[in-house]
Amino acid sequence: MEISTLAALNAAKRDRLGAVLVSDLDTGVSQLITEDQVATDALGQEIRARLLSGKSGTAEIAGKSLFLNVHLPPPRIVVIGAVHISQALAPMAALSGFAVTIIDPRTAFATPERFAGIDLRADWPDEVFAGMPLDRYSAMVAVTHDPKIDDPGLIAALQARCFYVGALGSRKTHAKRVERLTAGGLDAETIAAIRAPIGIDIGAATPAEIAVAILADVIQSLRRRSVGAASGSHEASP
Repeated sequence: MEISTLAALNAAKRDRLGAVLVSDLDTGVSQLITEDQVATDALGQEIRARLLSGKSGTAEIAGKSLFLNVHLPPPRIVVIGAVHISQALAPMAALSGFAVTIIDPRTAFATPERFAGIDLRADWPDEVFAGMPLDRYSAMVAVTHDPKIDDPGLIAALQARCFYVGALGSRKTHAKRVERLTAGGLDAETIAAIRAPIGIDIGAATPAEIAVAILADVIQSLRRRSVGAASGSHEASP
């Protein structure tokens, strides 16, 4: 790998930007294509599919034998609320390959005993995000039912274009949330990216089942997110 290509790859990793190193198996020539450079041709379509799956491999394109080595930032799930749902969600998400951060300023809930081995922040969301910016490889899950805690996390996630933004609550609760966010200056299209009620509809009843529904929704959104020129906008999953 040329020094310039290695430098570009390191820059993409630093900026948490997905990239694919495309190597011609016959000539040995390689080029790095980041997710914001994906074209619409056959190679671009193959790169887009690889960025979504995260799987490296060979491909025959335009008479060339290529190896596509995929480099993706580790996806993360940020959970606002150290509640029972979070206790079930955190280990499942970690097993699925997500870095997990739990945020809750309520120290009675945010205790190491309840979240052993998890990145736990007993602070207000805006204080945490000042040192841990969100990005397109972050998912936001808000489950406190307290607007003072949930809303700052949701606003930060929407502004950062997180690939998933979900909030617990009934449709009536969400309607009030929409009113608050609108009054706070967010437009309807931005607010519409919030998945509420949160999670895939599987008839979940217990905290563990709700956690399963949320994690499934997050994974689906990760694998069906926009890649390329459209990646700056939200894409709703069916």
